[in-house]
Amino acid sequence: MMMLLRRAALVVLFSCAFLANCLAAAPAGSPVFTYRRIFKSSTPEFIEIKIHQDSDNATYEIRQLDEDPGAAPFLVGSPLRAKIFELTSQLHDFKGLDLDIHRKIANLGEKTFRWESGADSGEVTFNYTVNPEATQLLQICEGLARQQELVDLLQRRIKYDRLGVNDALLQLESDLSKGVLPEPTRLLPLLDQIAGDYRFVEIARQRARSLAEKIRH
Repeated sequence: MMMLLRRAALVVLFSCAFLANCLAAAPAGSPVFTYRRIFKSSTPEFIEIKIHQDSDNATYEIRQLDEDPGAAPFLVGSPLRAKIFELTSQLHDFKGLDLDIHRKIANLGEKTFRWESGADSGEVTFNYTVNPEATQLLQICEGLARQQELVDLLQRRIKYDRLGVNDALLQLESDLSKGVLPEPTRLLPLLDQIAGDYRFVEIARQRARSLAEKIRH
């Protein structure tokens, strides 16, 4: 029991140190884009992603509202970051912007885009929009959140539920075929790990190899 507690403490300390390093690596004054979505009674209820224009290091938080808050680090490549900040610029850094259609439709969750650079900032909140740039930005953000959910799911299954790895791969396969994952290459290390590990069932190893090949080509 004590050994497990020590390991858990080490994981927490390592995560905190990694997050601190990621935040420190972001250049001072670098513009920051934040996406937040709050949707009660959904899964997840809360998503927040922070991306620095001049650094690969980003943070994400995906949880239910009654869970303890806490951001974790992840990476976003320069081409995708460039696209995000290009769309942000086209939306005038969200200053004086009204994106909501203001019609009586179902609650689809409160979504917020925020841009900040030093003391300058802009922010907009909406339920549903038909603005093409905002829609594209929303798809990227939701895709990044879903992609990170899959990373976390695979990591948990690899550690604690080897028989459940194939089900997680089926979810990845479905999302990959729909084209909703902005940077699927981020999943390659996990797929290669599964494909080369004989502790996993053969069908999971074959599926991991097939998915890795699709992503690479």
